[in-house]
This record gives sequence, C-alpha cells and structure tokens, in this order.
Amino acid sequence: MDRYAVVGNPIAHSKSPWIHAAFARQTGQALAYEALLAPLDDFAGTVARFRAEGGRGLNVTVPFKLEAFALADRRTPRAEAAGAVNTLALGADGILGDNTDGAGLVRDLSLNLHCPLAGRRILLLGAGGATRGALLPLLDSAPARLCIANRTRHKAVELAQAFAAHAGTVRIEGCGFEALADQRFDLVINATSASLSGELPPLPPGLYAQGALAYDMMYGRGHTPFLRAALADGAARVADGLGMLVEQAAESFALWRGVRPDSAPVLAELRQLIEAG
Repeated sequence: MDRYAVVGNPIAHSKSPWIHAAFARQTGQALAYEALLAPLDDFAGTVARFRAEGGRGLNVTVPFKLEAFALADRRTPRAEAAGAVNTLALGADGILGDNTDGAGLVRDLSLNLHCPLAGRRILLLGAGGATRGALLPLLDSAPARLCIANRTRHKAVELAQAFAAHAGTVRIEGCGFEALADQRFDLVINATSASLSGELPPLPPGLYAQGALAYDMMYGRGHTPFLRAALADGAARVADGLGMLVEQAAESFALWRGVRPDSAPVLAELRQLIEAG
C-alpha cells in the first residue's frame, strides 16, 4: 500500500490524515496516510527516511515549508512564486515540490463559496508566507485590483513589487493598514496570524463594499475574531479557512494519484465534526 504523510512540528492536531483517508475511500485509492512529527533540526533526515521506507508523498506544514522548498529537486511555477513548498512528490526521478495553498484558497472561494474573483477588488491582509502562497493563484483569477496591506508597510510594498511581473492587467499594490481608510473591497482575506492569538489587525472601519465577503484563512468552532469584526463592519458574508484546508489537500491528492476527489462532502462532514467538538 502506498504511503503518504503530513510532516510538521507540532503535528498531532492535523486534520490531514482524516481528510486524505476520506479522499481515498471516496476514490477507491489504496493508500495509507499518517502524521509525521519531524525534529526541528532534522526535517531533511525525516524526509529521507520516509522516502527510503517507500513513502510516495508528503504534505508539509509549519515550520518546514521553506526547508521543503530547498529540498525539492524541481518545483512547480506556483511553488517558485510562493518561495515555499507544502507538497512533496517523492519519485524515482527525484523530489517535486509544489504549493497547493493558493489553489486551495481560490477553489474554496470560487466553487464552495460561489465568489467569482474576476473583476473584483481584493484586499489581502498580511505580507508573510500565507499571503505569498496565495498571490499567484489570486492574480491568475484576474481580479480588477489586489491590495496587500500589512502592519509594516514596506513588506507589503516589496511583496507587491515582487509579483508585479505576474500581475498582467491586475492593479497590484502594497500599503500599511492606515492607508485603507475610505477604501472599499469586494473580498477581504485575512492571511495574518492574528486569529491564532485572538487579536485583530488594526483596520479602519468601512472596508466592505455591498455584498462583500470576509475570509479568514484560520478556522475553528464558530467565527474567528476577524470574522466577528467583519460582520460588525458590514460584511455581507463571512467564511473561515476550513474549505481552503480541504481544497489544498484535494490538490495534493490529485498531484499524487492522478484523480481529483469530490471535496464538497468531505468538507461538509469535517465541518460537522469540528462544530460538534
């Protein structure tokens, strides 16, 4: 039976083994998927041992996505753009690195949430790895405007400049949070880690255009602080990142197995499990 795993530190909380087991049952694929705890100082050794034991692929989570990027023998264009890898395909011809996070985000927005991105005004909060991983797929969706806002302005500006060559006709820019005053967006995506600590980015009021969606890459039971604040500020709809988690996993599964699972029933069941506690 082919072996796959998610590797990280910590890793016990990961939903990936449950998700991929559900995908395997649905598609009739014979595989085993586990959670793999890697020592903080031995990610490469952990991958090498897993590969030597017959492992076929790995999902990579914090804090190893940059090490996975360096370890890959070749990388997909979206992994190159992201500067980080969250999926490794371990083949006889070497290690392929991919980044499925941004694709998972776009599929969740467009398919699960029925939020078309073409021609929309998008605000992306944060200028870290989560934002970088999302940028190329978002730009490929042809929004009218993509604004990156960050507490430290120059990081947002530098990131916008780095992706300008990928923007095509999309207006891409970076700014500090204070520059958002009196601006309106159709989609606001929180890619900061603020929700992990129960905090909020210091956003001015009135960011949401009529019918706007607020999206938090974090997920859990109930609304995150960001989503509660978005509703109070006039967002018409809110969504957390559980769909992104499932969709990026489906993207990895398709890369490894050559078949794309139907993510909708898996997402619905996982949502029920999380809400039930």
